[in-house]
Order: sequence, then structure tokens, then C-alpha cells
Amino acid sequence: MITTGVVDRAARNWIAEGVGRSSVKNSLAVLVRVMEQALRDGLVDRNPARITGWQREYRLAEDELDDPRSLALPDWETLQHLATALVARSALRYAGWGDIVEFAGATAARIGEVSGCRAADIDTRSWLWTVRRQTTPGPGGLTDKGTKGKRARVVPLIEEIRPMLVRRLASAKERPDGRVFVGPRGGRVTTAILRDATHWDEVVTQLGHEKLRRHDLRHTGLTWMADAGIPLHQLRLIAGHGSLTTTQRYLHSNRNTVTAAGGLLSAHLNAERPDARLRAVSVGLVPSWSQVGHSAHPSMIEERSNDDRHHSECDRRYRRWKRRRPVAPSRNHRPLPTVGTTGFEPATP
Repeated sequence: MITTGVVDRAARNWIAEGVGRSSVKNSLAVLVRVMEQALRDGLVDRNPARITGWQREYRLAEDELDDPRSLALPDWETLQHLATALVARSALRYAGWGDIVEFAGATAARIGEVSGCRAADIDTRSWLWTVRRQTTPGPGGLTDKGTKGKRARVVPLIEEIRPMLVRRLASAKERPDGRVFVGPRGGRVTTAILRDATHWDEVVTQLGHEKLRRHDLRHTGLTWMADAGIPLHQLRLIAGHGSLTTTQRYLHSNRNTVTAAGGLLSAHLNAERPDARLRAVSVGLVPSWSQVGHSAHPSMIEERSNDDRHHSECDRRYRRWKRRRPVAPSRNHRPLPTVGTTGFEPATP
């Protein structure tokens, strides 16, 4: 029952789940020795455990950690072209494979989460998808369990995929489990099934995306969302990342974005705030002795309230005080120290 495809899928699933390189290598080494004995005993005609290419998955995983943006598709048209090519290459030309690819790219979801999506999870009024589960291989076959972060999250559903979702939701309600995305025979879908059914590796190589994996559809969606200007904290919630550092890798930091950030800061600082509730710190209203060379007028040493009339009165007193002739400091009048740079701090409740 052990075939090369079974061993290859097992190794790639281990890598996708974050198993270390040495653990995968040692596990395969044990299986290779067992199957070598089976080969000598004549139980098999070849050793199915001798697989190749799994080390390349680790190199791609390292690239993913360094720069996940480099693994994303450039635009929506490229994603649609990939989906069409995968459907054309599949045995039954099943359109559902293309729907899965477009949905994963548009929502930045994992293939297991797409497979676990059910009709009850999608709100067509607000067009939001509540991600609650994912389909993963288990000891007894495919099983449904919680998301990777062990918590549900809400993902927006863009207009480009809504017509497709309406069509799939209509058929999903007729199935007992209510799954939105299934295989051509109604079965659950995994990343390995999608790869084998659509001849993924051949198609992406022909299209010039030889390094593209199924998980890179998630990188594609998150990269597009980051470029669209979605705030970092909101992008983290959509992605379901546990760490903000992971989400920051999707931000494109170049000169244009840095310049734009400076413009936003200037606009923020120059914006009028008529409703700002501030009070003046008394010592902030009086310049230091080193700045003006004379003492402050005692009438200025008072605290501003939130009353606009009191603000105006303080301003008039300050202007009159500045127009007066400087007075030499007396022996009993000590200059007040300067606190802060603006003299304002938020009013306490």
C-alpha cells in the first residue's frame, strides 16, 4: 500500500506543518531501510521511499520567511490565467479547481481552510467569510479541525469572486455537509490533491512560475491587501497571524511609500483640531530665563481650563505680558523651569 505518491505527500505535508529538516530526513531514512528489505524479499519491485525534491521545499520555505512578497503573483489577471490553465490540464476539466485557486488568492486563505469552508460560514449580506476550520490529513484520513491559530477570523470577500460564490453556495446547500468547495466527486480537497489533479508543477512551469506552490496563493492575497493600503493591524487579523512581525513582511517598503508616510505625518500635524480637549501646563506658558532673560509675570502662572473664554483670557494676558518692557529679575523671584516643548498635555478625565 506504500507508494511513491504516498511518501511524497507525507513528506510535503510534514514540511507544510513546520517539521524540521532533520526530522523529515531521519523519518525517510528509516522508511528507506524498511522498503529496501521489502525489495530484497520481493514484496515490491522498487523502493517507493526514495523520493527527491523535498529538500527544495525547505529552500522555498526559507525564501518565504525572508521575503514572502517575492512568491506572490503580480495581479488578478495572472491568477485567473493560472486557474484557467489548471482546469484545462485536469483530467475532467473540473471548473472547481479554478474556483479554489481564485478563492484562495482573493482571500489569502490556506487550501485546507478553503476546503473547510461551508455555506453557513459565508454572509452574503456583508460579504464576509468567518474562517472556523481547516481540512488536514490525519492518521485515519482527512479530518476537520480548528484553524492554525486555533481561533476564528473574518475575511472580506471581494466583488471579483462574488458571482462564483453565489453559484457555489447554491450547490453547497444541497450537500449534507454544506461544503462550498469540493472535488469533482464531492470529496474534500487538500493541497496534495489539488497538486496531483491539476498537474500543478507542470502548469506553473509552463507559465513561468516554476517556484509557485499552492501556499503561495496565500502570499499573493496578503501582498495585494498590503499594497491596497489595508492597515497593518487589520491585515494581521485577516491573515490570522500570531505575531505582528510576520505580517510586516508583506509591507513593501520603498522610497515612494516612505515619502507618502512623511506626507501623511505632515497632514496630520497641520490638521485643525477644534474639538481637542487640552489644558496648558502652567510652566509651559512661561519661557525659561535662558530664553528671554527676564522673569515671568505672576499672573501667567495659572492653569488653563477647558473653558474657551478662559483660554482667550490667558492668551490676551500672555500677549500683554510680552509687549511689556523686560524687568530685571529680583532676588526673591526665581525663573520657572521649562517642561516639554509644547506646554500642553491631555486633560485628565
